[in-house]
Amino acid sequence: MKSPLCNLVFEQSINDYHLKDNVDAKPANPYQEGTIEYLLYSKNWIDTVQWHLEDIIRDPVIDPVNALQLKRRIDASNQHRTDLVEYIDIWVLNKYKEVLTAKDAGFNTESPAWAIDRLSIPRA
Repeated sequence: MKSPLCNLVFEQSINDYHLKDNVDAKPANPYQEGTIEYLLYSKNWIDTVQWHLEDIIRDPVIDPVNALQLKRRIDASNQHRTDLVEYIDIWVLNKYKEVLTAKDAGFNTESPAWAIDRLSIPRA
């Protein structure tokens, strides 16, 4: 799994979102459940919707009741996003569980999924 694959899947998710441009649209994930592509698409869909929710909540004339509902939706979305990052880490761990770690290996970043998360920044 390399960043070009991530970018390809993320771009597809973003483009699919913009077909409806609606934060309530349901994703039609084209990938087989259980694959890394499925997880990446799902995670990026959440990121893309959340990006747009954040734009909505910044409206200076938003009704306070609607803003509170939206804030709670954003909070729930953040939790779902975190859960998907953990699923991606589990997928990576299972994929590479037979790889032996070099004696001098160290950690240079967050978990693989949080590093992937950095690539999943929606483009408007």
